[in-house]
Amino acid sequence: MRKLASIQRIKALEAIENADTILKATVLGWQLVVKKGEFQVGDLCVYCEIDCLMPDRPEFEFLKARGMRVRTIRLRGQISQGICFPLDILPEGTDIEEDLDVTALLGITKYEAPIPASLSGVAKGKFPSFIPKTDETRIQVLEDLLEKYEGKSFYIAEKLDGSSVTYYLRDGEFGVCSRNLELIETEDNTLWKVARALKIEEKLRELGGNYAIQGELIGESIQSNKYKLRGQHIRFFNVFNIDTYKYLNMADFLATIEKMGLETVPILDTNFKLIKDIPSLVALSIGHSQLYKVQREGLVLRPLEEGYDRDGRLSFKVINPKFLLKYE
Repeated sequence: MRKLASIQRIKALEAIENADTILKATVLGWQLVVKKGEFQVGDLCVYCEIDCLMPDRPEFEFLKARGMRVRTIRLRGQISQGICFPLDILPEGTDIEEDLDVTALLGITKYEAPIPASLSGVAKGKFPSFIPKTDETRIQVLEDLLEKYEGKSFYIAEKLDGSSVTYYLRDGEFGVCSRNLELIETEDNTLWKVARALKIEEKLRELGGNYAIQGELIGESIQSNKYKLRGQHIRFFNVFNIDTYKYLNMADFLATIEKMGLETVPILDTNFKLIKDIPSLVALSIGHSQLYKVQREGLVLRPLEEGYDRDGRLSFKVINPKFLLKYE
């Protein structure tokens, strides 16, 4: 689970050009702005990541104009992602321990963008337990993994800004899921309409097993249609074998989606040697989408051969800060 708020250490403090009262701080792999004199290098603090939805408390009053949400902002030209608070915002008696998750302790929740009615649909039930949800960990909290897998061959895919969809076939039953729910087929549900138009059920049956495919639904009426598409389209990024509970390796994933006559998300590099330099990876994420000349949302990096670490899939995302500044 993502630690939205945790106790972390100030790793570095740097001056910001033409700024007398603020400094650039480094916490984990994040860079953010703090008040000069509030922290010293080595201090512990409560670090709140972007997308934290803060409770209505006096110490968070300054966030009311932003809907109590921690966002990516720019101050004096410096991109700032997250907020550091002194430890005294924690309840009295809290055991102070580096990396301690204090999200629930502070009443912080995760911001979730509203889902259009045409995508939310009528729930059949919760997201199936036999398929992993589509979510990636941000690179800024994975410094140890970058060091461990430095030099390993990864592929890089563009992260598209749309709505997550999962289609599956298991023991003869076809299912359609949004990010968090399995959906009943209705006439006005976009995820089902696209499934029928693309003959997803028939194509899954032709694979001859129990599989799920996961992708990003993009186009009209979805996230302001940044890619200027007509109608709705899906670009796929995962094929999951339900029986073995494993994702297909890159080569098999690409071959399977091609066999089904479907499209993948843009693949930008098929043999990227992983580096342990977070600022360089963030810089790599900045650029235009392969689909249209807008800032891409970011990148997703996965090894050519699927692997697991920290009891989870070895896969992570690098979000383009220029995208966040423009659209978030």
